[in-house]
Amino acid sequence: MIRAFSVLAVLAALIAAAPRVPAPAPIDSQIALERYELEMSSIKQPKAMIFTYTVSQAGANSIEQRHQVYRSGTSVRDETLTVDGTPLTRKVVTISRRPDRYDVTRVAPRASAYTMLFLRAVRDGSHFDYMYEAKPLIPSENGFVVTGLTIDGATYLPRTIVFRASAGDTTGTGELQYAKSSEYWVPFTATVEADIKGKTTRERITWSDYRFPRSLPPSTFVGPKPLPQATLPAV
Repeated sequence: MIRAFSVLAVLAALIAAAPRVPAPAPIDSQIALERYELEMSSIKQPKAMIFTYTVSQAGANSIEQRHQVYRSGTSVRDETLTVDGTPLTRKVVTISRRPDRYDVTRVAPRASAYTMLFLRAVRDGSHFDYMYEAKPLIPSENGFVVTGLTIDGATYLPRTIVFRASAGDTTGTGELQYAKSSEYWVPFTATVEADIKGKTTRERITWSDYRFPRSLPPSTFVGPKPLPQATLPAV
């Protein structure tokens, strides 16, 4: 017991005597923005992707669903797998063509459309992230406006995008969180709090299980054939 204590004491002394590596200092906020613009201009986009997402909503409507999505460009196959925690015996398949509204290149603010006011640098492990307030230079055409941006100090890509949005009787604020999956920068969570005709509604979307095949077969985006209808023999 005495020997064990002595070993621990020696280790503690060595740790205390070890030279301390100075913590990295944050870079200038303008340089961080320049690196962000450079990374955004050359960001790599997947040709095809498969992922699952869950959506939970409480308020004006109550929703709890899990989906699996196949996407190639604007072609989308969306399969509803569970509703309110119950797996569907026959999944609901929706085939459509639409751009990815959560694609970081569509959502992230750029210098051509926003001015950025530096707020602070926040330590994130061995690096700093950089937080900014975003101000639009021109009015939004679709009611979506970015109000805040956090740049990941390891990749200089958007870690967090804060926004406000309005459409008809609905107004809300929210936050999108992005991170790396394989070699791509993709969304992982979205949270929104909205006022729908005077009633507060909260929604959360979580993405997971990303896969990035080289391509998807054209049959992926062909809807299931309807079951044949039974016909009665002529009488």
